[in-house]
Amino acid sequence: MTRSEIIQQIRSKKSVLCVGLDTDLSKIPAHLLQEEDPVFAFNKAIIDATKDFTVSYKINTAFYEANGLKGWQSMEKTLNYIPKDIFTIADAKRGDIGNTSTQYANTFFKAFDFDSVTIAPYMGKDSVAPFLEFEGKWGIVLGITSNEGSNDFQQLIANGKPLYEQVLTTVSSWGTPENIMFVVGATRKEQLARVRELCPDHFFLIPGVGAQGGDVQTVCENTLNKDAGILINVSRGVIYASSGEDFAEAAGKAAQMYQQEMASFL
Repeated sequence: MTRSEIIQQIRSKKSVLCVGLDTDLSKIPAHLLQEEDPVFAFNKAIIDATKDFTVSYKINTAFYEANGLKGWQSMEKTLNYIPKDIFTIADAKRGDIGNTSTQYANTFFKAFDFDSVTIAPYMGKDSVAPFLEFEGKWGIVLGITSNEGSNDFQQLIANGKPLYEQVLTTVSSWGTPENIMFVVGATRKEQLARVRELCPDHFFLIPGVGAQGGDVQTVCENTLNKDAGILINVSRGVIYASSGEDFAEAAGKAAQMYQQEMASFL
C-alpha cells in the first residue's frame, strides 16, 4: 500500500487507529473455543465490528507462531479477511544478516501479503535493506519503544546524543518516507516532539495507548504532521473490551470511541 493510499484512508475515516490483533487463545470468550478455528473466529468478529473505524490492523505474529502450524493458518486466514484498503502490519520484529532478512522479507511480503513488517535494526543496514526492496511495502523500524527495558540501550548517550536518536537519523537515510516508518512508544511523552523534529515526514507506528498508559491527546499534539503521519495502535483496549458474548459489539464501541477522539485532532 502506498503512502497516498494510507493518507486517503486516514482522511476518509478521520482516524489514525490501528487495531492490534494480539489474539491470545487463553483470553478469547469461552463460547468461541467450540469453533474449528477459535482464533480466526474471534478475529473475524473483531474485524467486522471495527473496520469502519480503523485504518490499520497489526498482527503480532508471536501470538500465532506459539500455536504452531494451526497458528500460521489462523494468521493467514485473518490477513486474507482484512479488507484490502486497510493497511496491514506483521508485527514480527525481524532483522538478521542480509540473506536471512531477505527470506524474512519474502515470508511476509510474498508468502503472506502484508503491507509492512516491523524490524529490529540492531544488526545494521544490511539487516534492514532487504525489506525496502519491495514496491508498495514498508519496513517499520524500532525507534524508541514503550517497554521498561528500553532504558537499557535506547537512552544511552553515544556521540553526544541518545542512541535512539542516532537510530532514527541513520535509518532515515536508508530509505524514504515512502517505505520506512518508525515505532515510537506513546508512553515516552517527553520524546514524542523530539522524534517528530528528527523525522518530520515519516509515519510513526505508536503503541502504548490505553493499557500501557499513553493517551491519544498527548500523541496527537506532539506527532501529527500535514499528512497525519501516525498510526496509533490499540490492542487490549479494543479487542478485549468485553470477555462475554458481546465481545465484538464492545470492541466496535471502543474502536468508535478512539476514532471520535482522533477525529477531533485531524
